[in-house]
Amino acid sequence: MAAATAVAGGTNYSLPILAEEPKSGIQWNKAPCRFCGTGCHVQVGVQDSKVVAVAGDRNADVNKGLLCVKGYHVGSALYGKDRLTKPLLRVGDDYQEISWNKAIETIADRIEAAPERFAFYGSGQWTIPEGYAAQKFMKGGLANNHIDPNARLCMASAVTGFLATYGVDEPAGCYDDLDVCDVLIMWGNNPAEMHPVLFSRVTDRRSRGENVQLIDIGTRRTRTTDACQHYLEMKGHGDLAIANGIAHLLIKNGTYDRKFIDSFCNFKAPDDENPNLHGKAISFDDYRSFLEPYTPEHVEQLSGVPAEKIRMLGDLFGNPELKITSLWCMGMNQHTRGTAINSMVHGVHLLSGHFGTPGNAPTSLTGQPSACGTVREVGTLSHALPGGRVVTNEEHRKQTEDLWNIPAGRVQSTPGYHTVKMWESFCTPTDQGGDISTIWVQVTNPGQTLPNLNKLFNPKGNNKTNLKDKFLIVSDVYPTATTRLADLILPSAMWVEKNGVVGNSERRTQQWFKMVDPPGDARDDCWQTIAVAHELFDRGNEGMQDRDDRFLFEVKNNDDKPVPIWDWEHYYDVNVDKHLFDEYRQFSRLKHKDLAPYDEYVKAHGLRWPVVEQNGEWHETRWRFSEGYDPYVKSGEEIQFYHSSTHDDRAQIWFHPWIAPAEVPDNEYPLMLCTGRVLEHWHTGSMTRRIPELSSAMPGGYLEISAEDADVYGIRNGDKVQVESRRGSIVIPAWIDGRGQPPRGTVFIPFFDETLLVNDLTLDAIDPFSKQPDYKKSAVRIKKVS
Repeated sequence: MAAATAVAGGTNYSLPILAEEPKSGIQWNKAPCRFCGTGCHVQVGVQDSKVVAVAGDRNADVNKGLLCVKGYHVGSALYGKDRLTKPLLRVGDDYQEISWNKAIETIADRIEAAPERFAFYGSGQWTIPEGYAAQKFMKGGLANNHIDPNARLCMASAVTGFLATYGVDEPAGCYDDLDVCDVLIMWGNNPAEMHPVLFSRVTDRRSRGENVQLIDIGTRRTRTTDACQHYLEMKGHGDLAIANGIAHLLIKNGTYDRKFIDSFCNFKAPDDENPNLHGKAISFDDYRSFLEPYTPEHVEQLSGVPAEKIRMLGDLFGNPELKITSLWCMGMNQHTRGTAINSMVHGVHLLSGHFGTPGNAPTSLTGQPSACGTVREVGTLSHALPGGRVVTNEEHRKQTEDLWNIPAGRVQSTPGYHTVKMWESFCTPTDQGGDISTIWVQVTNPGQTLPNLNKLFNPKGNNKTNLKDKFLIVSDVYPTATTRLADLILPSAMWVEKNGVVGNSERRTQQWFKMVDPPGDARDDCWQTIAVAHELFDRGNEGMQDRDDRFLFEVKNNDDKPVPIWDWEHYYDVNVDKHLFDEYRQFSRLKHKDLAPYDEYVKAHGLRWPVVEQNGEWHETRWRFSEGYDPYVKSGEEIQFYHSSTHDDRAQIWFHPWIAPAEVPDNEYPLMLCTGRVLEHWHTGSMTRRIPELSSAMPGGYLEISAEDADVYGIRNGDKVQVESRRGSIVIPAWIDGRGQPPRGTVFIPFFDETLLVNDLTLDAIDPFSKQPDYKKSAVRIKKVS
């Protein structure tokens, strides 16, 4: 299970990249790509029960036949030589193969012994049915809210920003904005590498002679910068000052959209005495007064961006003839003031009136295939319930209990532990207050992705920490940095080895069917959850029964007879995905996130919610809150924020002050470390590093450093460098002015390489509202290793 195994794994063969679909007996079916949140569709070619080819789906609106380098090789991710194929139980320092029955019984034993000390940790890689099953199992079955996803580490601040602004989550715009905007602003993200198919929609327009201004606001030069007319290099947290500087100029110059804000907006500021997402109401005059200090010159001091560039942004947003789209991802979300900056960028669009028409949209992007569909819509968060419900609301709990047909009071009102608190509790000895004793991990790799690993994960493997009563269960497809400390490892099916439904960054729900069998005894994550639930049901656990004493996950066939879906031999006798999706669909209508019936997604390449039936046909929504596009906007309203947190159909424009990062360089740790991804690898690389073409193109992690800093430290390309923070240290090769170019005083390390765990270095400071950590600003020191 060593990390070296993962590096040496490789694949059995490589798949061809096809420009056209061959006619050689290959069977083709649609599926969204397994990687990232863009939601590109691929055609998957199967022959002799194996995926043998992939092609971009020319009938898909998202990618129109294009794929990025990862997408073209997505099929190879199934065929690494070291796939997990048998359940494995830790016995001493080794692992023993066990049966699935023994594995299911082991999990049930742990839960039965202390259900309140059990936690479930998933991700936006869960399909919608998988996440929904885990959600129902925990909150509806165990009456336990300790379920959270790794999306808490990447998208939580986007969620709280949307809620604070509109009262409901997810973008109002869509990818179509990229086809018509005049100005595209990237706020601390790198779509040329992270979302290349989307970025190509804009750069292709320029190659056709269209005039599109691209502006990159970031802390280092990237491949996105190379395509932009303007690069605004900022300091950490500079985005807070920049957003306030734009708003200051809009008001100062009288170029804000008075009619828009008078008709559709309120103003808010933080309530320091009672911090929450509602804040306190302020007047326009208060807002203007709060912004008064944020002159271009003062913003330059705070952000490092020249005053004339701030004026340029103010002039662009002040021009009503332009169509402006903003994009962001981790730079704004992985931020100790992530909720604030998300809200402020929404506010700049609202204040200027650049909202609600094609090309005018503030749009966050996601990094996982179903971070929106599963985490945010199904609500697999410690405080949430499906369909935009929350556990703290009595009415929402009752709605959930009625739809699940479970006894009143089953859903608990106290939120469970968010990700950082969950793992901190797990890694704290029980006699010192560590009240989580068992965690079941599915579809994610916290041993590599959690911040401050030496606090939040690594103690599990340290015999000196007195954590012998803690038990880690991991469902995965390959050995990872997480499985190395697992007590029970379960082999999982992945991608087209099972049915699936996901939701991408533009509210598009996408479906596919199983095409090939998983290897060995690997089985679907959804089945694993249901099998444990039924084992508890057989043991008389009342939580696994509904009000009518039926199994919580009962599924009937066309003859209205229950199917034993907990028995793997019968799991595919019916379409469990369809049953769970259509059950969940009832929740989606409670907050205008309407989903169509499952069978409509079978026929389509995805539909953007709300999907509303009109004259017998199902129609998707491209622009929410905008009359003529959104069926829930009343006639004559123009713009209607119908889930307004102030219950008056208005959005909230927030003022937040600039605040320094949680950790800044000093004499002891003089450099600022930023982490992130690379084009070739997806997240922790547990799949992409097993694809030879991708692994060869980017074989390992590196320290990206400026030539000026390298000269100061006597470092040359390829030299080994020790990087140390207050939390840990690693030794890593240097790359001087590599693919990206960090400014002097900063360094960058990607996190895909499990042999070089950058999160040994990162701090676990979190946003107070979203509870999301900041991976972009950790103080470090370096020295050349001789």
